[in-house]
Amino acid sequence: MECVRDLPPILLAEDDADMRKTLSSLLRAYGYQIVECSDGLDLLKMFSASQLQIHAPRYSLLISDIRMPGLSGLEILERFRGKRGFPPVILITAFGDLETHIKARESGAVAVLDKPFEIDELLAMMREIVGQPTRAANVCDNPESPVMPRRVPSPSH
Repeated sequence: MECVRDLPPILLAEDDADMRKTLSSLLRAYGYQIVECSDGLDLLKMFSASQLQIHAPRYSLLISDIRMPGLSGLEILERFRGKRGFPPVILITAFGDLETHIKARESGAVAVLDKPFEIDELLAMMREIVGQPTRAANVCDNPESPVMPRRVPSPSH
C-alpha cells in the first residue's frame, strides 16, 4: 500500500448524526480529511456546477448513505456520475437487499456496504480507491494502529 500526500478531502453524507460523527472520527483517526454532509440536499450543495468544472477533483471520494432526506445517495449518484470532477462513490445502507446493491452498481457506485460493517472493510476500499494519507504515518507503518473500534454500528433509526 502506498501512502498519498495532499489527498483531497472525502465527502461523508449520512443523515444519522451519531453514525456520521462515528464514521468521521474513525476516518480522521486514520488521517483522512472529512467534509460532513447531513443529508442529500446538503450533499447536493457540494456539487454545484461550478465545483464540478474545476480542473482537479475537489473531493477524492464520496461515502454516502443511500436513504437520506431530500435526495438519496442513489439520486445524487445518478444526477452527477460521469460529470468531470465527480469522485468515486461508496454507498452505505442499512437496507441492503440484492436489488439495492444491483441498482447502486448500475448507477456507478464502486462499492456498497451494508450496516453494520467492519471499519477495516471500508478502509481497505478507501486505500484501493484513493490511497493512504501520509499524515497518518503510524497507520502507513502499522495498519493495526490507531486502536479504534473495528465495527461501525447500524444507525439508530
